[in-house]
Amino acid sequence: MAIHDQYKEQHRYDDIINLPHHVSAVHPHMSLSDRAAQFSPFAALTGYHDAVEETARFTDEKRELDENSKAVLDGKLQMIQDNMGIPMEISITYFQADVKKSGGSYVTAVGAVKKIDPRSRMLIMDSGLAVPVDDIVELARLERG
Repeated sequence: MAIHDQYKEQHRYDDIINLPHHVSAVHPHMSLSDRAAQFSPFAALTGYHDAVEETARFTDEKRELDENSKAVLDGKLQMIQDNMGIPMEISITYFQADVKKSGGSYVTAVGAVKKIDPRSRMLIMDSGLAVPVDDIVELARLERG
């Protein structure tokens, strides 16, 4: 490269370097966050990551209790029903169906029973939690210590 070309290369923008920054009279000034958003990554498959995570999420199948376990559970429910006026804290484990896919999970709640509704076959806790009796797999009275 010749010396003349080097000089030309070094001083290519000399004619505009000291000009004031242009401010449009027509378009409003863009905020820095809006300017930055132009260069943020683009998610072409919106929701794809969530869908993959949902598919990979495991659920349990509802297990059926044998006749002996059902009889024991019925006895515990009857004991709670008979002692409804006595403050009693219980631990209840039940199957909660998943709203998005087949199966569900087993959940344990602790609290006092408000009532057992034989008509709807629901156990209602003081917290407002309503559990179908047919979904209960374990019930235990907690001793206060």
